[in-house]
Amino acid sequence: MPIRYHEATKEFHLYNDKVSYIIAVLKNGHLGQVYFGGKLHDRESFQHLLEFRPRPMSVCVYEGDLTYSMEHIRQEYPVYGAGDMRYPALEILQGNGSRITDFVYKGHQIYDGKPVLEGLPATYTENEGEATTLEIYLEDQLIETKITLYYTIFEALPAIARSAKIRYEGKDSVIIDRAMSMSVDLPDMDYEMIELTGAWSRERAVKTRRLEHGVQGIYSMRGFSSHHYNPFLALKRPQTTERNGEVYGFSLVYSGNFLAQADVDTYDTTRVTMGIHPDRFSWKLEHGDSFQTPEAVMVYSESGLNGMSQTYHQLYRERLARGPWRDRVRPILINNWEGTYFDFNEEKLLHIADTAKELGVEMFVLDDGWFGNRDDDRRSLGDWYPNERKLPEGIKGIAQKIEAKGLKFGLWFEPEMVNMDSDLYRTHPDWILATPGRNISHGRNQYVLDFSREEVVEAIYGQMKKILSEAPISYIKWDMNRSMSEVYSAVAKPEEQGKVMHKYILGVYRLYEMLIQEFPDILFESCASGGARFDPGMMYYAPQCWTSDDTDAVERLKIQYGTSFVYPVSSMGAHVSAAPNHQLLRNTSLEMRAGVAYFGTFGYELDPCSLSQEEKDEIREQIAFMKKHRKLIQYGTFYRLESPFEGNTAAWMAVSEDGQEALVGYYRILQPVNGPYRRLRLEGLCKDRLYQVEGKAEAFFGDELMKAGLVVSDSASGENKEKYNGKNGDFQAKIYYLSSVK
Repeated sequence: MPIRYHEATKEFHLYNDKVSYIIAVLKNGHLGQVYFGGKLHDRESFQHLLEFRPRPMSVCVYEGDLTYSMEHIRQEYPVYGAGDMRYPALEILQGNGSRITDFVYKGHQIYDGKPVLEGLPATYTENEGEATTLEIYLEDQLIETKITLYYTIFEALPAIARSAKIRYEGKDSVIIDRAMSMSVDLPDMDYEMIELTGAWSRERAVKTRRLEHGVQGIYSMRGFSSHHYNPFLALKRPQTTERNGEVYGFSLVYSGNFLAQADVDTYDTTRVTMGIHPDRFSWKLEHGDSFQTPEAVMVYSESGLNGMSQTYHQLYRERLARGPWRDRVRPILINNWEGTYFDFNEEKLLHIADTAKELGVEMFVLDDGWFGNRDDDRRSLGDWYPNERKLPEGIKGIAQKIEAKGLKFGLWFEPEMVNMDSDLYRTHPDWILATPGRNISHGRNQYVLDFSREEVVEAIYGQMKKILSEAPISYIKWDMNRSMSEVYSAVAKPEEQGKVMHKYILGVYRLYEMLIQEFPDILFESCASGGARFDPGMMYYAPQCWTSDDTDAVERLKIQYGTSFVYPVSSMGAHVSAAPNHQLLRNTSLEMRAGVAYFGTFGYELDPCSLSQEEKDEIREQIAFMKKHRKLIQYGTFYRLESPFEGNTAAWMAVSEDGQEALVGYYRILQPVNGPYRRLRLEGLCKDRLYQVEGKAEAFFGDELMKAGLVVSDSASGENKEKYNGKNGDFQAKIYYLSSVK
């Protein structure tokens, strides 16, 4: 069993072949954080790792003992004010105005498997032997409140899932003002913090900064996880690279407001906390009420950033994503949005579908504009019934005609939003989030439905269910296109308004769950104005996400590279779009656009009818290539090789589980003049196996390709006397397929 409890020292040791995590019950009954890192041999006592020294100006627990201050003890789930002056994991407002609490150890339970978090997304197991769970029970007797801390360690991965549940058993009420999903105190500050930061069309850029004293963190208070900061941070040693070195990853399985921060005190202890953002949050508990925090997943790697990412990829691909599409190769689709925008009718759509079918596309997706009286973004959101002026036979008719051509049919929804010019708003104006007496701000001419209300969720579910029940629909693109403002629910009591943002996200999860249960074979793709809600919480319901509205191949190198720090390739919607690109007006070759999009859930975002015959022939070849290799791309182990944030080139690769084949993507943005020779050092190959590189005459052993490298020099390595032929110049993509020589 990978969790041991040592009764004599009251220590818990969670471990597998790659990681150890050690907790101790301290003499005051609180929990101490003893160790988190590479696997240690188990022993009866790790007490020597807990150090106590007197320090000036410290507040001490015991009379006459100047060494025992909670400010200087590494803790597991700290509270504020009783000696510890750092940011806490938990804060509870009591009836007398006090926020001081004293949660002490009362017991624990260790068992095989992993519990379900009711109403929340979380990682899971399919058999009990995959993981072991520790529950630690804490209690504050004065306020009659209990905490259960959950820890699940996975048998085969250096990953630990954590959450907390707070239960009130008193006669009055208390208010939770802060409830983090996890907290861990690390004994030094010699780290660089990595975050994924950006904005619309430049999501999840890799940002690195050296830890300093004080607080450094990321957050969202937009009502969702956001384009701007992803609910993830990593701490790596300064010398750690993609291939080597120590790194800790922290990822929150949640889609709403969040806070993730590293708080470094002036004694160099680093406290990492992660959970629901405490601002705009308060949760009142009456007698018998409980509050469950979202899950946080901690990963430890001694094999660099790639090692951390590969752990997240495997865990989230196999034990966070669910349903039949988790293990199926994803269909190659065409989406009509950038091909037509709102300007379409049934005849135009069927013409696109005919051409797409000829090229080898497997699914046609109808985007925004099919419902109500929708001809622009100012009207009809919330009216989920077909626009019969555009589609005379409704969604059922167009879907059946698409299916008759041998294509699957997909449909766009934006179920969380409403336009004021809509039947839904005219009937239920109080269903939006709006503060009485205040201006109601819009975003993209739309307003946010109050998904904290069950009747609102049920009404949208009813509309969607009717459409999905009547037509053969195989795919849903679920969009969400604005930040939340003036957040106030018309039906919540004043003291309950602090619950609205979290209850909103629970409502989103509930709608997803109802639809998944009713239509289990539909493939859901989440979207939020591109990648604004690309988070683990969404992956639990939708195994893939539209990575960004920016479909430019050069920008997508950065976006997909940064996204891969946490999320598997199988989760990244990646399409070939028209040129010039609709976001940047940049011209890139079809080869470049496809070369980047291959490493994702592949598709097209254009009007194929407008292409030349030469372009159609090239697309036909791309689709055939993707069908041949998509299983390798979706399930292979992914390695980042060269960062687009650090130079003019980028590279990554996927290696099959058995090491017999690999696919390498190498990209050069601008062509240099009289440049150097270049080699690309590969990863993950079997060193003693001989590999044939497609297009090259000779074969190479894996150790040569990983240590000496694959030669990727071309006409730019020296004087270029060649004429432009599409194989040289700016914006180049080279895809190398490697197969084991038998």
